[in-house]
Amino acid sequence: MLRKRDIHDSNALFELMSHPEVFPYVREKAQTIDEYMFVMKSLIDAEENGELISRVITDDYGRLAGTINLFDIQNKTGYLATWLGKPFHGQGYNKMAKELFFQELYENHQIENILIKIRKVNVRSIQAIKKFSYIEPANTLFEEEYNRINENGDLYDLYVVNKMKFLRYMNKNLDEELMEA
Repeated sequence: MLRKRDIHDSNALFELMSHPEVFPYVREKAQTIDEYMFVMKSLIDAEENGELISRVITDDYGRLAGTINLFDIQNKTGYLATWLGKPFHGQGYNKMAKELFFQELYENHQIENILIKIRKVNVRSIQAIKKFSYIEPANTLFEEEYNRINENGDLYDLYVVNKMKFLRYMNKNLDEELMEA
């Protein structure tokens, strides 16, 4: 499940993101809880100003599991940033959160493409991204953007979630579920 960020989420999210297997891949890093509370307040303010879209991910019991965000929104395109706390790895929350978030972005916001940059050394994220049939490699589709994110070395691969491709995928899955019911 997803919900908007709340400053009261700071302690639990800080603890989850501080794990050494999670911290290197978190965009909104902080070294202390006070620093993270400032980051959270800044993110909440940025969303209110229309600069980004940010949600917390919760598990089936409402416990905080991580965050999912759309940053650097320009020309109906933005960058996705997602992380899950270590206790929630491998439980299906990544897929669930992404699909709910993509659906919200495409139905309620003026978004056409969601870009995902993944460090070439981030094996966990590369394996996870390949599980999504509607996410496609974008190094050549968005070549200018690919070159921009790699101007300091060949560090990232770029992927894209296109609105029409995603909505076709969701409609196909809905049709299949209705046929089985």
